[in-house]
Amino acid sequence: MSSLDLDVEVEIEETAQEIPILFLHDIERHYNQGDATLNILSGAELALWAGQSVALVGPSGAGKSTLLHLAGLLEHPDHGDVYVDGRATATLSDTERTRIRRNEIGFVYQSHHLLPEFTALENVLMPQMIRGLGRAEAKKRAVELLDYLGLKGRLNHRPPELSGGEQQRVAIARAVANAPRILLADEPTGNLDVKTADHVFAAFTQLVRASGLATIIATHNMEIAARMDRRVTIRDGLVVELD
Repeated sequence: MSSLDLDVEVEIEETAQEIPILFLHDIERHYNQGDATLNILSGAELALWAGQSVALVGPSGAGKSTLLHLAGLLEHPDHGDVYVDGRATATLSDTERTRIRRNEIGFVYQSHHLLPEFTALENVLMPQMIRGLGRAEAKKRAVELLDYLGLKGRLNHRPPELSGGEQQRVAIARAVANAPRILLADEPTGNLDVKTADHVFAAFTQLVRASGLATIIATHNMEIAARMDRRVTIRDGLVVELD
């Protein structure tokens, strides 16, 4: 696994790449509610290139989380396909989809979902070791990430001993520990106060840009959205570019 170059910001122009790292093509997703069918996505399209950040904005219930779940291969579309680095995923086995999620995609949620009985360092170590990395190398990378996110003095603290902002920064470190190419975040600062949220988001965007990650962040916060490269919303089942 290649390590992050945390000293260099990566800016990759969309036109410099022929194939997006993530491409949602003609996506349909429907849910049944009794006798009624709820159409969330109907022919939705979204392309994301390496090094690019996209804010997914819109009211609750618009389908933001559904879109992220589809992009992260946590759900299957009813129609269409999700391409990861040019590879169609609709017909892949669950084992292969799991492998892509583990190696290519990182997730950050509104709640940190850290394992409370393990330290911050151990929470970032584990996904790397599950992937097969040796403990020494995994620890080196975990320390590097946590230090970069301002948590050098909190490595051996368990989640209940950390503040909300610190917990979420550990969750961000865990999400990128396996050097994914895509990072999906669902309201990652939604449970934090304004000052803490701003601090966490600053760390988040700094790490994303330094790593060259392709990122989609679902958020209600338009100030946060304004800092991303692109802003999109879901309207009438389609992904619509804003600005």
